[in-house]
Amino acid sequence: MFTGAMVALITPFQDGEIDFETFDELIDFQLAGGIDGIVPVGTTGESCTLSHDEQKKVMARAVDVVGGQAPVIVGAGSNSTAEAIELTAFAKKTGADATLQVTPYYNKPTQTGFYEHFKAIAEAVDLPMVLYNIPGRCGAGMTPETIARLDEVENIVAIKEATGSLDQASEIASRCDITIVSGDDSLTLPLASVGAKGVISVVANIVPADVKAMTDLILEGDLVSARQWHKKLFALCKSMLTLATNPIPIKAAMAMLNMAPEELRLPMTPLEQGKRAALKKTLQEYGLLN
Repeated sequence: MFTGAMVALITPFQDGEIDFETFDELIDFQLAGGIDGIVPVGTTGESCTLSHDEQKKVMARAVDVVGGQAPVIVGAGSNSTAEAIELTAFAKKTGADATLQVTPYYNKPTQTGFYEHFKAIAEAVDLPMVLYNIPGRCGAGMTPETIARLDEVENIVAIKEATGSLDQASEIASRCDITIVSGDDSLTLPLASVGAKGVISVVANIVPADVKAMTDLILEGDLVSARQWHKKLFALCKSMLTLATNPIPIKAAMAMLNMAPEELRLPMTPLEQGKRAALKKTLQEYGLLN
């Protein structure tokens, strides 16, 4: 359930409101592409600017539209443990298969604080949990030692590693058996070389079948063939991560491809005009635009 190609789904907006019609279409597109998991209301889904009521509506809608055709792993994290427990309890009520739990942001807990935070959520709600380690956006991150401790907690099943460090992933793999998935598209194959088993992917919003083709080969142990997909996807992946803060580039790309509105919520702003030509060229070279 927690391996392969999983999409970090955007939340489309129209005139300030969630565009649920487009949201449904995007899920159908993912399912048609054979995606292994749907991950709404995460970083790419702009969870930080959704109200709790909106987060819950998106969770419930995703579970309903997917209808059991793939696992749904909903973002339910918070920098408040009580809020994370509340969102996780709601996720269980909707029928979600698991939650994605980001490391608490802004308040910069100690390693003991990280451990107690995730342990409290896991003990409060009987639902599988995927940890999300992304210090670049949270101000602090978990060490491999803390992750190994958390692997012993019931309901904690996987970790989305977005530290950008192969050494970090290697040390986690050497200390415990937790399932590791990449949180950076460009590192999916490199992380697989040290034991990771897939990706929660931004670029899968536009090329789910291609990301799945690569992760299928990874799971089959054919890293040589997977390397061809890595090379093909690399420039596209880097554009989504380096042109601007996620999800600014992916929303711009999806608008260019007539998949979804580009609209974001402040403080996120549209891709700068000067960077649009570079993005368009990348999409053209990949074969997505004429």
